[in-house]
Amino acid sequence: MTLKNSIIFFLFCLLLPGCQSSPGDGPPHKSPTLGQLADSAMVVSAHPLATEVGVIIMRKGGNAFDAAVAVQFALAVVYPRAGNIGGGGFAVFRLADGLAGSLDFREKAPAAASENMYLDQNEEVVTGLSLFGALATGVPGVVDGMVKLHDRYGKLGFAELVEPSIALARNGIRLTTGEARKFNDYRQQLIENNTYDIPVLKAQPWQEGDSLIQKELAQTLVRIRDQGRDGFYRGTTADLILIEMEKGNGIITHQDLENYEAIWREPLMGYYKDLKIISMPPPSSGGIALLQLLKGSEKFPFQEWGFRHSNTLHVMTELARRVYADRATYLGDPDFYPVPQQDLLDSLYLWERMSDIDLNTKTASSDIKEGQVEIIESIETTHFSIVDFYGNAVSITTTLNGNYGSKVMVEGAGFFLNNEMDDFSIKPGHPNQFGLVGSEANAIKPQKRMLSSMTPTIVEKNRQLFMVLGTNGGSTIITQIYQAILNVADFGMTMQEAVNVPRIH
Repeated sequence: MTLKNSIIFFLFCLLLPGCQSSPGDGPPHKSPTLGQLADSAMVVSAHPLATEVGVIIMRKGGNAFDAAVAVQFALAVVYPRAGNIGGGGFAVFRLADGLAGSLDFREKAPAAASENMYLDQNEEVVTGLSLFGALATGVPGVVDGMVKLHDRYGKLGFAELVEPSIALARNGIRLTTGEARKFNDYRQQLIENNTYDIPVLKAQPWQEGDSLIQKELAQTLVRIRDQGRDGFYRGTTADLILIEMEKGNGIITHQDLENYEAIWREPLMGYYKDLKIISMPPPSSGGIALLQLLKGSEKFPFQEWGFRHSNTLHVMTELARRVYADRATYLGDPDFYPVPQQDLLDSLYLWERMSDIDLNTKTASSDIKEGQVEIIESIETTHFSIVDFYGNAVSITTTLNGNYGSKVMVEGAGFFLNNEMDDFSIKPGHPNQFGLVGSEANAIKPQKRMLSSMTPTIVEKNRQLFMVLGTNGGSTIITQIYQAILNVADFGMTMQEAVNVPRIH
């Protein structure tokens, strides 16, 4: 059990540097305990420039979906370690009338993928093969996802939403301290996995305030602006991806790109006390795991015990251990594996599952699952939460998986490819880079979506919008969202306080 204090992105602007309100007349109100508040609408993202783009779009009359599309493309420019067009993600949304939905634009395994593709002749995992290089890459889903989201719910023209990111890439951005440090930290890996001088490398270490111009990325975004989906999955950009595959022994083909489709899915819904939880279904493990944790919590008096009481911490840990065991065994892409969703969320099942929790004893790990969780946290995923003045809410989490994904930047196109294939169970019982193990449910199969911990979530209270939240953090995403909800619901914290306090994983 470890104590962490990482970032959760709530609607109410808990990541202050990337926070803006829109389109109120006056400046947003800031409070050390409440965070940043606005009277009309809000955009929260991991980077102030991306947030500003979302604000501008809503001030032009765009809705939350327009802003989300614009923010996603902007993050691909200003936050390249995780913001992307070469990865995938999930969107959970709630319309002003209360209707909720979700969009799955998670990456898919190429048609040539096979269950043992990362194993040697002795059926042992080849170190790094699912993490670095073109072979680690799943078919990207972000662009198709953004096009579908806009086509169904957007108000403004698609080209208008992509234009700000083109300007950022073409004119250059000033690096934050964090982005300069990341470029320097990953310099050697970026050199080793690229055959040309990529724009994010230079002779001297990057410094805060340095300008980064990304002309090739700008051209890719121009093609997406002008041609929509075809600007990425066909034509010049697709050809450049295929050249990169050939150079790096990757297996994505033109047919893989053309065949990719984001999928509209029914969101998961459940209750914790007086809160209605709306979250992402499989192939995200987040929604099921989050609801299991919350439902399992209902039999314990957390409110009576208090936030840092030993009983509270002990039970949270025991609940999470059982939920992650279920995750490893039962969860995967529902289009390929019969995920027992209803059974996993059944009240009787959960009551029995949690009934052996002893307040005085730690359950032996051997009695719960095999495998060791060694890697606790990562920050290569990014999340943004948006609410517009119409009352629509959007919660989107996207990722490249590792920082800068596979570390491969597509020559001539200026964006990084993901290394999402590592999120499959590349061998039963073998942990991925986040220490998560899996089984047949998440085995590699052609055109299958890999399991994810991303947990974009929306919460209602008394049938009204209450919270929009999500986070980065690899395998800890689920436990972060779970504890943030408890912090507000059971321990009386404000949104900002719920994020500021330490969490356990």
